[in-house]
Amino acid sequence: MLHLRILAPTAYTDDVLGILDDEPGVSSLAVHRGAAVRPVGDIVHADLAREVANDVVQQLRATGLHHHGTIELEPVHTWLSRDGLDAELKSPGSSADTVVWAEVAQRSYEDVELNWTYLSFMTMATLLAGIAIITDSQILVIGAMVLGPEFGAIAALGVALVKHRYVLLATAIRTLVVGFVVAIAATAIAALAGRALGWVTLEDVAGPRPETAFIYTPDKWSFIVAIIAAAAGVLSLTSSKLGGLSGVFISVTTVPAAGNVGLGLAFGAGEEIWGSTQQLLLNLTGMALAGWATLAIQQAVWSKVSVRRAKALDRRRRML
Repeated sequence: MLHLRILAPTAYTDDVLGILDDEPGVSSLAVHRGAAVRPVGDIVHADLAREVANDVVQQLRATGLHHHGTIELEPVHTWLSRDGLDAELKSPGSSADTVVWAEVAQRSYEDVELNWTYLSFMTMATLLAGIAIITDSQILVIGAMVLGPEFGAIAALGVALVKHRYVLLATAIRTLVVGFVVAIAATAIAALAGRALGWVTLEDVAGPRPETAFIYTPDKWSFIVAIIAAAAGVLSLTSSKLGGLSGVFISVTTVPAAGNVGLGLAFGAGEEIWGSTQQLLLNLTGMALAGWATLAIQQAVWSKVSVRRAKALDRRRRML
């Protein structure tokens, strides 16, 4: 169940109420006339099944309301309502499977913002990956994977391609490129400092590393894992259930590969640089393609559901 709050100029209120009142998936509806100060107008509250959110938002956007007012959606984690249960039962599909595109787009724009926090987490994750490589520690590699913030930007690539939001696409690419460049540069500088102090040697970077050799030796399994992990991650982001997202962070070696590139640059280890760069690009490509394909399939499925809903609502109106 989702809660919908609308701040609408008075001229839009009747249209909004008409849209919501005609929707069987809306279980409760209230309006506070004259309660809104900015914009001057009314406040409308409604509870609706997650399955109908896309159609409701699309109809509200068609009125132009979002240009002059506000449309807000937030999940209702606990609710007790017979009308709410009936609304969900009348709505096609499953709540957990529903992709609320407005929610996904909002999250994507937030995840691709290139800010101090993103660069800090990316740099710390890559530095941690560098230490993991030097000490040949799989535990630290997993920690670096979990700490890395890059998956949100990778998922945003798929959202941008599916919804044709090219500004989002350009922003996501910029965030990924700048983030990895800054993190690799910081790791290379730290490795140079460690080399000067005698803490890190070429043997640590280019010598046998049985526990972390996979970082710079990409193969077909690297690409397959990236595809499966990205599909699972996108499903976790678009679904109301987020259980699989943590598994994505410890499945794909993007950050560890970036850490190895930084170490390789500091010591001039060409094999390490080339192998890790291949691993990084292979993973990013696989994840971006899988994210796009998963979202495209979801959009195709829910487009058909929306068409069937529209026909059913039209028949219902004719019968009334």
